[in-house]
Amino acid sequence: MQVEKFYYDNRIVKNFAYATVFWGVIGMLVGLYVSLQLVFPSLNVTEYGSFGRLRPLHTNAVIFAFVGNGIFMGVYYSLQRLCKARMYSDALTKIHFWGWQFIIAAAAISLPLGMTSGKEYAELEWPIDIAIALIWVVFGWNMFATILKRRERHLYVAIWFYIATFVTVAVLHIVNSFELPVSFFKSYSWYAGVQDALVQWWYGHNAVAFFLTTPYLGLMYYFLPKAANRPVYSYKLSIIHFWSLIFLYIWAGPHHLLYTALPNWAQSLGVVFCHAHLPKLGWYDQRITTPAAWDRVRMM
Repeated sequence: MQVEKFYYDNRIVKNFAYATVFWGVIGMLVGLYVSLQLVFPSLNVTEYGSFGRLRPLHTNAVIFAFVGNGIFMGVYYSLQRLCKARMYSDALTKIHFWGWQFIIAAAAISLPLGMTSGKEYAELEWPIDIAIALIWVVFGWNMFATILKRRERHLYVAIWFYIATFVTVAVLHIVNSFELPVSFFKSYSWYAGVQDALVQWWYGHNAVAFFLTTPYLGLMYYFLPKAANRPVYSYKLSIIHFWSLIFLYIWAGPHHLLYTALPNWAQSLGVVFCHAHLPKLGWYDQRITTPAAWDRVRMM
């Protein structure tokens, strides 16, 4: 019997690990600095170092640079082992890594210069948005091609979470980033008024759901059983977990727009489907008539 040999690509895992640590330190230092600016306004030196320009740099660095590189590190490590196959293309892997670092560097330069679309978690201007979409497609191409050539027939639930992450983040980013460019460094949203707000918070909330949550849940389904040296307690529960999360979370964006021009039915839909806010429904049903009541709502 011939023994088949193959090797995993651990170099890309290390590269993303190094990038995770590097950008994590940078992003959190910027966060510390902007928090100090709130206490010591004198730290707002020059327009390029003001709170308004550094705060989105902090959020983008922590979410997309620190957490994003951590996601790719974990996915590249676990996917190869779950599929019993090396990544489909070393070239696509390298394009993904260096392309993502280029995007982060472009954000770190453009945001302090005031080049922003003004959308929460989606501040980057249209050329960078296009680059994000292209690099995200490279990541998905490599992932799906690896899944297709896998030696392990069964698709473990962690891979389900990875697929959901890729598909949903792609749709969220592309739809929310429809813009009308007026120059190479400036654009305006394709949408207007309450429609713009709804699309933005459909994206904004689900950037948390499908970029900060689903990929790490997939990684937990891989690493936790490994650490415990036990199989997952109930595979049926993991499937229920997956489909319930996917179905519920995507609807939750409108809860960011309560007491706005958004139609009441859409606000109610966002509240009902937001599992994190269900215990607070009682507050939403009360009339907000006093300053103290407004304070309670703001603290939610």
